[in-house]
Amino acid sequence: MYDGQLAEATAELPSIFGDFRITVYQAEGEECAVLKLGEPGVHRVLMRLHSECFTGDVLGSLRCDCRDQLTQSLRYIEKAGSGLLFYLRQEGRGIGLFNKIRAYHLQELGLNTIEANVQLGLPVDARSYDFPIQVMRQLGIQSVRLITNNPDKIEALTTAGIEVAERVSLVTGYGKHNKRYMMTKKQEMGHLLDL
Repeated sequence: MYDGQLAEATAELPSIFGDFRITVYQAEGEECAVLKLGEPGVHRVLMRLHSECFTGDVLGSLRCDCRDQLTQSLRYIEKAGSGLLFYLRQEGRGIGLFNKIRAYHLQELGLNTIEANVQLGLPVDARSYDFPIQVMRQLGIQSVRLITNNPDKIEALTTAGIEVAERVSLVTGYGKHNKRYMMTKKQEMGHLLDL
């Protein structure tokens, strides 16, 4: 864990979801972007921790639900009038784009997302929430309304002493191209999905 003040670069970011302010926090080779709408305060902050997904977020892939989760989270924040979206540089649940595409190939051969990672000798989920938690501490955040289906995110924040006052469900983007992926997340990774 980095003990000092995190470096910041900040600017206005008007978007189709409202007029955000973007701040990128950086320390010791790590960085994450935080989109802020309005004045969310430090208690019961509506917040999403979103892991980067080049294939979904940028290219609109239907193999996952990432882009739909990102846009729906921004809509929730827009509707609420304030909130934070953390965009985390953790492509492919932390294995990187190269390995994610290798895992996609194995999925085409019949493995599910977990089996493919294991076959490649990779962790099922290599993400860490330590750096965004450091950012939250710098922002003074005490409690959040977390937009997530992932119990690991809830546990990470709770363990770090940030209260998850509410979980905001985010079931979206479910279709024929990602049905197996979504079922694997629910049945084998414990995601809180009502499919």
